[in-house]
Amino acid sequence: MEKYLTPTALEKLKQQLKYLKKVKRKEIAERLRETASFGDLSENAEYREAREAQSFLEGEILELENLIRNARIIKPITIKETVTIGSKVQVENKDEKKEFQIMSSVETDPLKGKISIESPLGKALLGKKKGEKVQVKTPEGKIEYKILKIE
Repeated sequence: MEKYLTPTALEKLKQQLKYLKKVKRKEIAERLRETASFGDLSENAEYREAREAQSFLEGEILELENLIRNARIIKPITIKETVTIGSKVQVENKDEKKEFQIMSSVETDPLKGKISIESPLGKALLGKKKGEKVQVKTPEGKIEYKILKIE
C-alpha cells in the first residue's frame, strides 16, 4: 500500500531501519548466543524471550522496508488553493480557531497539530478550498469547520 511521506519523514524511517539492522540485530544476536549457553533450550525461558524479540525485530524491519519501498514522496506545493498533504490549514469551529498540518499517518503528532490524512478531519479537509465548510463525525456528534487559511 502506498504511503505519502515528506522527504524528512522518509529519511527518519531510513535512519530507523539502519539502526534496527546494524545495532538492534547485533544486540539480539548476542543475547541469543548468551542465553543459548545456559543449557537445555527446551527449558530456557531467556532463550525463548530472545527468539521472540528477534522475531518481533525482523517483523519491524520488514514493515519499514515495505513502507520505504512503497513511499510516495510529497513535493512542496507552491499553490495553496486546496488542502493537500503537507498543507497547514487554519479552521474555525464556532468561535474557536485551530491550526492543523495534514500529514501521512507515519508523521502524525496530534499534540503538535499534525493530523493524518486518514483521520476523519484530515479526510474531510483534503481537496477543499479556503472558505469551504466541512463536517466531521465525532463521538460527540458532528462538528463543522470553516477553512480560514491554507499554507
